[in-house]
Amino acid sequence: MLVALLGLLLSHWRTIGRHYYPFPYREIIFRQAQANGVDPFLVAAVIKTESNFRPEAVSPRGAVGLMQLLPSTAREVAQREGEKGWQPEELYDPDINIALGTRYLALLFQEFHDPIKVLAAYNGGRGNVERWLRDSTWSGRELDLDQIPFPETRQFVRKTMWNYRIYRLLYARESSRTTAAQRGQSSG
Repeated sequence: MLVALLGLLLSHWRTIGRHYYPFPYREIIFRQAQANGVDPFLVAAVIKTESNFRPEAVSPRGAVGLMQLLPSTAREVAQREGEKGWQPEELYDPDINIALGTRYLALLFQEFHDPIKVLAAYNGGRGNVERWLRDSTWSGRELDLDQIPFPETRQFVRKTMWNYRIYRLLYARESSRTTAAQRGQSSG
């Protein structure tokens, strides 16, 4: 009986995993990730960690929406992109939140070049990460996350990297078909 149950679980691991790691807003995430040169599974992992895919989420510190952007950060990103008249309420809109959050991740990648450092800056602030690296408080390596002075940032990076690996495992095959189909549509 136990062997049969184990066999059933092993044969349906992807279905079970997808139940606990759903991937809503997939089309928006893939579109924005491709437009900004960011791994879509990293975007999904940030959303899973930050809001568990709840667009109405608001943190105690005032971060809003799926990617839990502070209005000041979102405004800065929007202004860099030449968007005028941007309003903080727009962060509740999944399209806008994912677009701004993915652009912000892309900006952080331009500065830090590494997903671990990018995630630390996303959560703990780019100035803090710059200082930790400059002062050798943190090596910048995943192995040394315990060196990060902010417990919340350490936990955010760990949890997001875990989610990232799970999303890649569960959805990578599907995404390669989606990406190939998108390439076929854009060339025809």
